[in-house]
Amino acid sequence: MDGVTATGVRAHARIVARPDGRGGTALPVLDGEGPLALRRTRAAGGEARVLVVGAMSGPLGGDRLALTASVAEGARLHVGSAAATIALPGQTKAEARYDVRLDVADDAELRWLPEQLISAGGSDLYVTTHAELTAGARLVLREEQVLGRSGEEPGRLTSRLTVRIAGRTVLDQELACGPGAPGGWDGPAVLAGQRAVGQLVVVRPEFAQEPVRAQALGECAALIPLAGPAALLSAVAPDALRLRRLLDEALARFD
Repeated sequence: MDGVTATGVRAHARIVARPDGRGGTALPVLDGEGPLALRRTRAAGGEARVLVVGAMSGPLGGDRLALTASVAEGARLHVGSAAATIALPGQTKAEARYDVRLDVADDAELRWLPEQLISAGGSDLYVTTHAELTAGARLVLREEQVLGRSGEEPGRLTSRLTVRIAGRTVLDQELACGPGAPGGWDGPAVLAGQRAVGQLVVVRPEFAQEPVRAQALGECAALIPLAGPAALLSAVAPDALRLRRLLDEALARFD
């Protein structure tokens, strides 16, 4: 259950996708709480589509938010969000957390394509995304972070992204930015003064036989194969618009 305590909001949203027996995908569980409202939208082919709608401001300092999505064998699910998520300072100086857990079974596909996460000045957010896939699962996962609104210094943002396939970790990376983060985050080896950073992870069983070729995509993005049937694009940009353009161009290579 969701609730509000002296240290912030507690909320957990859940999505479960299963084949409907008619070539489509059913959503037997679509349960949003607090600031994480879930809305089913028009399906496309056999794919079910869900939007995460921000029903409250946040995450704020002290909030504990979680979202889990499980895609059963043979199901196809597309999850997006209605607008950017903005991490804001709260009444407490405590760190906020937003934890995402994704499970995808054999012969199932998840497209996880939310809008940007914006780290507003004075905020402190730790966000984790953990994807657990079986050997025959398919995944497209986009993650975008923007440091500060227009003309604003960012808050502190720590982001950890983990992808496991058939019980083996193929990606586990963490990036901390903003006030109090380890030194060097804004230097030439990390963001180099840019204010938007993003990742695109694509998992496809056929990559086991035909791995993606490592290559630079312009000056600010790189595509690399992972140690499994997966590929990672990492990109930085001056702003959210140019970051999205880079990620969209990369995704078009796989669609």
